[in-house]
Amino acid sequence: MSSFDYPTSGERLSSAQRDQLLEQVKQQVALASAQELIQKMSDKCFKKCVYKPGTSLDGTEQKCLAMCMDRYMDTWNLISKTYSSRLQREHGSGSTFQ
Repeated sequence: MSSFDYPTSGERLSSAQRDQLLEQVKQQVALASAQELIQKMSDKCFKKCVYKPGTSLDGTEQKCLAMCMDRYMDTWNLISKTYSSRLQREHGSGSTFQ
């Protein structure tokens, strides 16, 4: 089944079609999120570590970039886990997230 085999507006999706569509949307959101993360991380770390752009990076710039990207990823992972835990906790308690 291709991504264009879904019913038109007057028809209803089968359970399998809904599941497949939901999975495709989740994958697209995850990809867009990863691309945004890489772009932001690259921009921020480049601005922080590369003072005089040239044809190559010196050792100090390479070390700074590696450390910056590691810290950025660690922070992003911590925030993601905390946010997910909060959503699960609030969903489990029956309250709405605001």
